[in-house]
This record gives sequence, structure tokens and C-alpha cells, in this order.
Amino acid sequence: MELKRRKFQGVLNILSFNRHFYVIGLMVLAFTLAALLFFKVPNFWIWIVAAAFLYGLIMPLVISAYVYDFSGYYDFKWLKKLHLNDQKPKQIVNINAGFDETSFILKSNFPEATLKVFDFYNAKQHTELAIVRARKVSMVYPDTLQIKSDEIPLEDQSVDIIFLLSAAHEIRTHKEKVAFLRECHRICKPNGNIITVEHLRDFPNFFAFTIGFTHFFSKKVWEKAFQEAGFSSFEESKFTPFMSIFTSRP
Repeated sequence: MELKRRKFQGVLNILSFNRHFYVIGLMVLAFTLAALLFFKVPNFWIWIVAAAFLYGLIMPLVISAYVYDFSGYYDFKWLKKLHLNDQKPKQIVNINAGFDETSFILKSNFPEATLKVFDFYNAKQHTELAIVRARKVSMVYPDTLQIKSDEIPLEDQSVDIIFLLSAAHEIRTHKEKVAFLRECHRICKPNGNIITVEHLRDFPNFFAFTIGFTHFFSKKVWEKAFQEAGFSSFEESKFTPFMSIFTSRP
């Protein structure tokens, strides 16, 4: 399987999966400008409104290009800094929400380990149009298994590392999040790790995505969910100002 990503693949994915937002945004902008011109609003305010709309449409693409295409996210150099290979893991798990860009790369980083891939996407619960579109073009790792978020078909304490890479935020309710993380806790070995990578609902991501940052959750929400799920540790490191890496142990 070819692991090399196409140029600007990350930002083009964002634009493709969320194109409805951009169509609606441009329509609202056009209607708003027409209304302002009709009511003869001073040009200063027209420029302010146009700039605000364009900022909200363009800045998410700029930041997405930075994070997903130029920062080395898919080179996984950030993963090497965690020294997980030093533990010589035998069993690793990657769990996604219907869009998988990482399993083949993970396997190349842990060639001696057995990798199992699970997809917790549920059409009735996870209804965002972007996910539906993403699933149509997602690579599927061999033997990927569809699961319920609260039921992972593995034995207790059988996994060395669990990866949740830009996926867990698709679980929208706190109750479901905790139930999902409890399952992760159950299958994780006592000395194992769960690696979660997420944008946060914080100022840098508000700067990047404006109101779109509400799609993510704050560090406080994640920490509370991990604690309620039984994890004994919760450590954060930053990968760019816009993404956090949470490392937790049972």
C-alpha cells in the first residue's frame, strides 16, 4: 500500500468533506452584501462584513494545510518522540470514526506488532455530512471491523497501545464518550497506553476555525471523560498550537 500522501491532500479533504458549509457561507455572504448595498450602509461596514466572512471561510483551510500537509503530522515524527517502540508492543489497536488515513502508516511504524483496526461509525448517532462523504473515499485497512462505541471485541488487558487519532471527537455526548473510553480501558494492558490526538475547543482553534471550533471539546472535558472511564494518568503534549496529544494509562 502506498503511504505517500498527495500534495495538499489534507486541506483538499477538508474542503471536499465540508463543501456544503462553504456553499452556504458564500450564499449568506452574497445575500448579506446585497442587503447592505440596498440599504446604503457605509462602505467601511461592508468591507468589515466581507472580511469577517472571508476570514471564516479561508482561515480554516490555511490552518488545515499547515497542520495536515506541512507540519509532518502524517510523518509521525511526533509519535517517535513518545518512544512507544521501546516497549516493543505486540498488539496495537487503531480506532477511527469511518475515515482512516493512519492505519497503514501505523503498521509501518510498528512492523513487528499485530494491528487491529476498528470503526465505530454509526449512521444513526454520527450524522455529520462530512463523515458520510469521508467514508466514501477512505482507505480501508484489511479486516477492519465495524463496532459499537461501547463494545470492542477484544479480551481484557490484551492491548499494548490504542490509537484514537482525530476520531474520538465524533462521539458527541459525554455519556457515550465515557462508555467508549471504559472499553478502551478494559482492553488496555496495565502498562499500556492510549494515544489520543485532537483539536481542542480553545483560543488557538477559535482563531483557526472561528465558530467551527465548537465541533471539538476542551481539555477539561477530555480529562473528565478519561478520569470517569478509570484512567489513572492524563498527560498533554502539543503538536502545533492547534493539536494536542493526550497520553493516558489505565
